[in-house]
Amino acid sequence: MSVTIDNRTARGPRARAAREPGRGPATFTAFGLAAEAAPLAPGLYVVATPIGNLGDVSIRALQVLAAADAVLAEDTRVTRHLLAHYGITTPLVSYHEHSNAAVRERMIARIGDGQALALVSDAGTPLVSDPGYRLVETAVAAGLPVVPLPGASAALAALVVSGLPTDRFFFEGFLPAKAGPRRARLAALAGIPGTLVLYEAPHRLADSLADMAAVLGPRNAAVARELTKLFETVRRGSLPDLAAAYGAEPQPKGEIVVLVAPAGEAVREEEVRATLDDKLREALASHTVKDAAALVAIESGLPKREVYARALELSRAPAGGEPG
Repeated sequence: MSVTIDNRTARGPRARAAREPGRGPATFTAFGLAAEAAPLAPGLYVVATPIGNLGDVSIRALQVLAAADAVLAEDTRVTRHLLAHYGITTPLVSYHEHSNAAVRERMIARIGDGQALALVSDAGTPLVSDPGYRLVETAVAAGLPVVPLPGASAALAALVVSGLPTDRFFFEGFLPAKAGPRRARLAALAGIPGTLVLYEAPHRLADSLADMAAVLGPRNAAVARELTKLFETVRRGSLPDLAAAYGAEPQPKGEIVVLVAPAGEAVREEEVRATLDDKLREALASHTVKDAAALVAIESGLPKREVYARALELSRAPAGGEPG
């Protein structure tokens, strides 16, 4: 049985009527059915692919991968496995962090000549801890269409099962490999009022967790490993406990996401108070005492009376001096 999939969201007046001569119709296989994908309009299609379980690919992603003139892959061996699983024969082109400007310009020229190119990473959403943004940047600068195809993301998958706050989060990606720069970077992240989302290599996990415990303290955290795969695990606990556990065990395997809860309310309040005078002085430069205090109170979350009292002290201090 064969069906035709019409990629209406990607079609336009410049959509091609046929593919490259000799390649035949764009097809893929899913659920035991052979499907034919409609032609694509020229452009760069940023396609999310599974992070482990091949069933997590979207139908739209399959039709774009099948109908594209070429798939730009971080590692063609990895992407070839995905395409073969779904019966897709689109040519693969290597595009990775070492690809230079000349390679990008060739890809841009192909799109300018009327081709549709699909950009993928080894797993998940391209450009997230991935070098593909330079190609997107070049395409945007050239005025070419860039079309997102959302899907799997290890960072978001780990966040939603971590048990940590999800209303605000900060994606850091990989920390520095050496202890000194890593601790310095963690210190810079310490005041962020949201859950930290980090990637880490298995051989650095224990040392990285130990540095997190030393710099960030006993915050709640989670280590998510091999998400969507057979040996998926999520371990939750305090940073010191997780550091001790992974330090005493054999090196883990697979892809790892580490999530760290925001600092406790007491810590955040201490950090806010440390910058209160600077914020008030800035506000007082262009507002009355009352208005400056109101603005800073809203921004900081501190009690209005306390902020107003401090603003009054600062406003009465002699120029260049400190209030008593």
